[in-house]
Amino acid sequence: MTSRQRPLPPARLACAGATWREVAYLLLNLPLALCGFGYAVVVVAVGSALAVTVIGLPLLALGLAGARRLGSLERARARGLLGTYVDEPSRLPFRKDDGYLARTWARLKDPVGWRSLLYGFVRLPWGVLTFTLTLVSLLVLWPVLPFVVRGLSNADRAMARGLLCPSDELERRIAELESDRGAVVDTAAADLRRIERDLHDGAQARLVNLAMGLGLAKEKLREGQADATVAAMVDEAHGEVKLALQELRDLARGIHPAVLTDRGLDAALSALAARCTVPVTVDVDLRERPAPAIEGIAYFTVSELLQNVSKHSGARSARVEVRRAERRLLLRVEDDGRGGASLDGGTGMAGLADRLAAVDGLFVLVSPAGGPTTISAELPWRDRTDG
Repeated sequence: MTSRQRPLPPARLACAGATWREVAYLLLNLPLALCGFGYAVVVVAVGSALAVTVIGLPLLALGLAGARRLGSLERARARGLLGTYVDEPSRLPFRKDDGYLARTWARLKDPVGWRSLLYGFVRLPWGVLTFTLTLVSLLVLWPVLPFVVRGLSNADRAMARGLLCPSDELERRIAELESDRGAVVDTAAADLRRIERDLHDGAQARLVNLAMGLGLAKEKLREGQADATVAAMVDEAHGEVKLALQELRDLARGIHPAVLTDRGLDAALSALAARCTVPVTVDVDLRERPAPAIEGIAYFTVSELLQNVSKHSGARSARVEVRRAERRLLLRVEDDGRGGASLDGGTGMAGLADRLAAVDGLFVLVSPAGGPTTISAELPWRDRTDG
């Protein structure tokens, strides 16, 4: 539910703390409206008067950027005193290589800045009205004060939501994706650290031992000691090579398994199920393969869920289902374990939910005490031709 769709609060009979915060908000309307109106008049007047000059449009662009800041302060005031959260608009879509003219033009086209200026214009008469009515109610109309301030503050709530909210669904979606980007970056950094740790502690350490062992064997051969000791050292080195190769294969499978690239989700998930310590039934019903990025996310989601089944569920069996429903890829992992799983239970479920949300996916966990545990996930479907 967006901030525009949230219902306004009903009137209060008693003068509770919320009522006094609303009184403070309404009394502040007049001085802040004077400042906002003055700022809007100066920006529009100066920008219009100098529009034919070199500095006119840049000044107007700076004025709109300042109006954005004033709108942010008004949203914070509504949040702090009225308890009303107004969605934050997305930032201007600047790129690193954008020049001065491109940035100026983006600010001039900014609908958020223009609506914030309009907010400054309309607030002056409203600020005078609300200040006057609130002051009179405090001095004369005390019994009906809660009703008066609630009605006036509800109008303020509606005005803030109408003029200071993001302009449309696309803009709200951009803001959500910007906030989700941080989760994706953190996940990528954690994956890189895991790969580095696995290389350092696993295959790299084995290859160092292998090099040392072969070096000693070489020295003994130079000394003419071609006996059972050298043969044992070479045999040990051969074993280290095989272990290092296996660890490198496991690491490569963890980055992106070859079977997924070559044969798709059905074969890749079946291979996952074969390695799981719990018997797993896999049912993949896909007539075509999704885009590689979506396929990879689906694979690693199921992989992590099956690891949780092995480590935490106490299950005797599990089932994985994959389907397509129109433009969505549906995943379902179910086990007959003890249940009681939660997003904050330390099993990585919250991280999975964040990763799916970052790509416009869904993650639903149902795990009553005693089981079974059912996890349903959705990903947007993209065809392989879409990239």
